[in-house]
Amino acid sequence: MSKGVRGSVPALVFAAGLLAGPAAVAQETEAADEAVLRGEYVFRAAGCYGCHTDVKNKGPALAGGRPLKTPFGTFYGPNITPHKEHGIGGWTFEEFRAALRRGVAPDGSPYYPAFPYPSFTGMSDRDVADLWAYLQTVEPVDRPDEAHALGFPYGLRWLNSVWQALYFEPARFEAGEPPDGVEDGEAWRRGAYLVHAVAHCGECHTPRGVLGAPDGDLALAGNADGPDGDPAPNITPHDGTGIGDWSLGDITSYLKIGMLPDGDFAGSAMAEVIEHSTGRMTDADRRAIAVYLLSLPPVERRISKKK
Repeated sequence: MSKGVRGSVPALVFAAGLLAGPAAVAQETEAADEAVLRGEYVFRAAGCYGCHTDVKNKGPALAGGRPLKTPFGTFYGPNITPHKEHGIGGWTFEEFRAALRRGVAPDGSPYYPAFPYPSFTGMSDRDVADLWAYLQTVEPVDRPDEAHALGFPYGLRWLNSVWQALYFEPARFEAGEPPDGVEDGEAWRRGAYLVHAVAHCGECHTPRGVLGAPDGDLALAGNADGPDGDPAPNITPHDGTGIGDWSLGDITSYLKIGMLPDGDFAGSAMAEVIEHSTGRMTDADRRAIAVYLLSLPPVERRISKKK
């Protein structure tokens, strides 16, 4: 990784280093290395691997092609390797930031909200910059994107501008103050940020209306039409229909190895999330997510498993 990072340090930094001396060059290189390491962590926490890698067909990492079946049709994750033609190798950092912050492609067209920019808009400036730094170091793959297979009228991309005007407002995530009874406010705020912005849990666990807008009144209360048609359960702390009978340890263990309190293991899309995302988080971040989830108002909503 270090070799790739050094090759990506801008020429301006190198030129400045010639004037400032070897110590300045080493310091800049070390800072770039640290940004990449932090960016790799953000990449994992954000679940980028699962959406942009066609694992089932043994596709190259981050080269796109992974199908995502939804009530609106099938979306295919794009190539996000730094390939100049088929990936993001021709993008600027400002274009990358606009994609995450505003849901806008480099050509100005709006993205479908299957790309979770409504959550990523809340990411911190540092996390966005570090994620960009990491993505510059991965292997470029010459693989064109697959066109989405969407029915009418969802295939009309310009309608996403209408959707954004109705349902999307770019904004950094602000956790605010924890509710009464939460003893570890720092962990709560970190958990809130991870759940709502980086890990974007609501994108799967919150039900959507006929136009694909999340139902804020049922945030995280389960979605019968989750990824690939599989239900995403209620993860509010409601006894009986949610995770109200889970302990802090139950949640952190589940996020780490996928084991439920009854000894069963996660399946479907969540197994993939645990393998490539939450299972690679720090123990502190998994605990922060648990602290936050257990603090939420419980919502009674039973999501049944499909037969």
